[in-house]
Amino acid sequence: MARSISMEAAGLTLAFLILTFLTISAASSTNQIQILNAERRIDLSSHIVKVFLTLKVENVMTAPASEIVLAFPPAQADHLALVKAQAAIGKKKKKKSYVHLDVNPTELRDAPNGTKYFSISLLNPLSSGETATLEVLYILTHSLKPFPAEISQSESQLVYFRDSALILSPYHVKQQTTFLKTPSTKVESFTRVEPTKFAGRELKYGPYEDRPPYSFSPITEHYKLVHAGARHKGVFSRVEYQSRPSFSGTSSFKHLLASLPPRVHSVYYRDDIGNISSSHLRSDYRKSELEIEPRYPLFGGWKATFVIGYGLPLEDFLFESPDGKRYLNFSFGCPLAETVVDKLTIKVVLPEGSKDPSAAVPFPVEQRLETKYSYLDVVGRTVLVLEKKNVVPEHITPFQGDLHFP
Repeated sequence: MARSISMEAAGLTLAFLILTFLTISAASSTNQIQILNAERRIDLSSHIVKVFLTLKVENVMTAPASEIVLAFPPAQADHLALVKAQAAIGKKKKKKSYVHLDVNPTELRDAPNGTKYFSISLLNPLSSGETATLEVLYILTHSLKPFPAEISQSESQLVYFRDSALILSPYHVKQQTTFLKTPSTKVESFTRVEPTKFAGRELKYGPYEDRPPYSFSPITEHYKLVHAGARHKGVFSRVEYQSRPSFSGTSSFKHLLASLPPRVHSVYYRDDIGNISSSHLRSDYRKSELEIEPRYPLFGGWKATFVIGYGLPLEDFLFESPDGKRYLNFSFGCPLAETVVDKLTIKVVLPEGSKDPSAAVPFPVEQRLETKYSYLDVVGRTVLVLEKKNVVPEHITPFQGDLHFP
């Protein structure tokens, strides 16, 4: 998939490519922190798994503690798209406020093989006996596996989710509870680690008390979820699909919704064959939405390649500062709703002669420069390239490019 934007002085092209990114920092000893209570809520209502983790921590040593370390098992390390944290300030629920905390990859000595760690920097060091409450959000992609791996056109889509009833932590945990929110009330099966309770769309594990560091208890979930990607087996019958829409093709999808900037024009939607007419554009001064329909319904394992293109008024995104510098303000991420992008590349093509562009993005990305040649170019056009792996909707946020035009 690709998204391209026509501009008079600069062009943008988005394509989904490959990126590997890693940063490492050091972590302090973990024996000075104890988790008094951990509450984990896992939202399985979408193919993008969101986990909300509330931690109440205490410094049990005499030296101040300036960070809290999160641990993720190897099975989740490669699927981890985003980790965010904030601190709760205030004792009363209605008067509580939250402050963003820095989160960075780190390492621990003598850690279990394959475990991935993140360090949360506290606003103020915890003194001996002092407590703090942290709210953590982390997002997992490709964590719902089709079960079975292949289904026929008329079969329902099942997937399973695998995790632990206990959080993986380098700290002693006094008490912990895990809640799983399922997409429906129908759960085919689940692992019981007593106490376990299932009611409505919520599965509860715990509370569990006094668990030592690195306690781990795997669980498995089986439940019904549409569009989870089991490969389609057998032949596709267009007649059956159209004559029995309620029974045939229940695991397929036909429509995609792309959120575009306001004031778009000259919108097109095409693939390798040519223009695709099955699209609808809704636009106003606040936003534009493009509903597109591929040439065929997409079942599990099927792929579609297409291009969305449009033009934009340059003055909406390119600005000049009082000192004469120009900068670009545009959105990072994929315009398709609820989409996981394994590898994302954004290219900002500048006029010939531009020098030393850079971008400010509120999360780690890889940046590099390329040169693009077009008609009548002599030295070529500078291209600012941004790359990131495992992009989710929460990554859709403005970024600024510092541009130096001739």
